[in-house]
Amino acid sequence: MRSAHRVETVRTAERTLMARLPDGALMQRAAAGLAAACADILPRRVYGSRVVVLTGSGDNGGDALYAGARLARRGAGVTAVLLSPDRTHPAALHALLRAGGTTATPTAADTHISRADLVLDGVVGIGGKGGLRPEAARLAALVAASPATVVAVDLPSGVEADTGEVRGAAVRADLTVTFGTHKPGLLVDPARAYAGSVRLVDIGLTDTLPAAPALESLQHTDVAALLPCPSQESDKYRRGVVGIAAGSARYPGAAVLAVAGALRGGAGAVRYVGAAGDAVLARFPETLVSNTGPKKAGRVQAWVAGPGAGDEAAPVAEALSTDVPVLLDADGLRLADRETVRTRTAPTLLTPHAGEAAALLGITREEVEASRLGAVRDLARAYDATVLLKGSTTLIADPDPAAPVRVNATGTPWLATAGSGDVLSGLAGSLLAAGLSALDAASVAAYVHGLAGRYAADGAPAGAHDVAESIPAAWRDITA
Repeated sequence: MRSAHRVETVRTAERTLMARLPDGALMQRAAAGLAAACADILPRRVYGSRVVVLTGSGDNGGDALYAGARLARRGAGVTAVLLSPDRTHPAALHALLRAGGTTATPTAADTHISRADLVLDGVVGIGGKGGLRPEAARLAALVAASPATVVAVDLPSGVEADTGEVRGAAVRADLTVTFGTHKPGLLVDPARAYAGSVRLVDIGLTDTLPAAPALESLQHTDVAALLPCPSQESDKYRRGVVGIAAGSARYPGAAVLAVAGALRGGAGAVRYVGAAGDAVLARFPETLVSNTGPKKAGRVQAWVAGPGAGDEAAPVAEALSTDVPVLLDADGLRLADRETVRTRTAPTLLTPHAGEAAALLGITREEVEASRLGAVRDLARAYDATVLLKGSTTLIADPDPAAPVRVNATGTPWLATAGSGDVLSGLAGSLLAAGLSALDAASVAAYVHGLAGRYAADGAPAGAHDVAESIPAAWRDITA
């Protein structure tokens, strides 16, 4: 499990650890890891390379200067651009100068940056908010125009550590070296796109950080432990029967794709109710089809309601009136009554994309995209339900504000294709029917779906049906 912690949590943990260590030891640990990462990513050997350190005030700039000193001792030509000379970390600057490094003013930085092999971004630390000031923004623009490799210290300057928001100009890094634990902004877009690859340096915070992080990201082993596996005694009901109330005369494909996701997701059986029964049976004859509505469809352990439903509100309302978990997607999100969802005793899982989330929250899509972490939390609280917010980084939140939000680590831009979300809904519904909690079902489904998308695309366009057919390959990869 990959974990991320909020800024104040990190600072508290650092203060606790620093009280046990000699003065400056924690910064030296960070600088050593940072310098090693820079040496690894330099396009040629350290000796003779040209390094520019963009240096702000405080400890972030100190980390960068100490790392620059280590590189200078190995023969690199290091120039520190000092944005706040009177507030530069004095001991770190002294170490750089003793190692043979030099300094420059921001106004004289153009030539140094244009010729650099590597730029080390130590402008703003994890407490930075509100975007970069004009002088720093100008340097960020120079860095963007430079061919240099860019390494950010802890997180790129200009992105917000706790929220992943980017409010104006920001440094776009090739590599971010972060210390002790990931910061939420490194895992959530739009900030994630500025971080490049992320390398975590252990500085000894493990024992001082709380057990519950702000964000967590499942890895292969975590997902493998959650995926259902039938036993010798299993029958279709023990494996889970999922009901699909989806599709319409206008959108029969949504029903077919949701059923595909459910069948490939391990359901013991799939019951389909709706107007697309003929299309479903033509593609999947094993499906149990009826037109009686969710209440009279027969025994199920979970319902998926809404994909391609159009304006058919009755099946959505019937599914919500049952005492089994319900997943609401697409039209089902619009057709569901909020108070009905809030008062359900069985779990409810909502799976909106940014536009749907914006409509439910009464804000713009742009606001959701700019603050995805805040949006998924707000929606989970508003509906007292688990929410999977689809997008470039898929986020899953429970309504409890103290619970970690999960961020999905798999996926590909090729998944941005019509019907992909219907497959995800069926897959997550099958996991709900198998007995997983709404949080685990959503997290595992997003992970498997994202990996299946990679298999399906393999560097080229793929349709939603290709994603469904690639679920078994992703499943085998995870459990191998």
